[in-house]
Amino acid sequence: MAVYARRKSRPSAAAQQGESAASAAGRRAKVVWVSFLASMTLVGGVLMLLDGGAVPQTGLSLPPLAAAAGVNAPDGRSVIFQTRKPLDPSRWKAIVIHHSGSLSGSPESIEREHEARSLRGLGHHLIIGNGRGMSDGEVHMGYRWLDQLPGAHAAGPDGDWYNHHAISICLVGDGTRRPFTPAQIRELRELTAAMCRELGIPPERVLLHSQVARVDDPGHLFPATALSAAGDR
Repeated sequence: MAVYARRKSRPSAAAQQGESAASAAGRRAKVVWVSFLASMTLVGGVLMLLDGGAVPQTGLSLPPLAAAAGVNAPDGRSVIFQTRKPLDPSRWKAIVIHHSGSLSGSPESIEREHEARSLRGLGHHLIIGNGRGMSDGEVHMGYRWLDQLPGAHAAGPDGDWYNHHAISICLVGDGTRRPFTPAQIRELRELTAAMCRELGIPPERVLLHSQVARVDDPGHLFPATALSAAGDR
């Protein structure tokens, strides 16, 4: 008895296009869910550390938040406000932007420099890395921010007021010699906008250190438009 193999019919072009579209939609959904889960893992991990976990005295570093959150995921910057001590909006009236004054740097190296100047550990509240010593766009929350303590960062006649009432954000780099990275500026814009929104800080109170003291900090290569985002959100 002869056995005949049945030839499978080739799907039509319309069917192939439908399958391709469905596959692409599936991939997009997978990317969104992966981004969402990554964001939730980041937030959950930070909360677990702050809730009785071991957080180094110098602070806690986070990956670039814009990448971690994902386009369609919850805002990863919300973890910035999950501090070790209760957030104190009444304290914070301004934000002051600094540079480290070095082409490379890390929380540890900046802390050593500050201790050599007789400061009690890291003087800044937050640091944003440039890929040299920290990942590009990485945010480090110092112990002064985690514990809602005054900073040790501002010079000038009103330095004491700014140390007690202004959040210090330091960009690793030297703005008198080299521009800051796009990732740093993007992170700074998003971070200052989130802080103004969450803490009720007026956008005009986001200042450069050179605006409160006679210093070249963060340098003439700092882009003047970088702070405009604080008033756009």
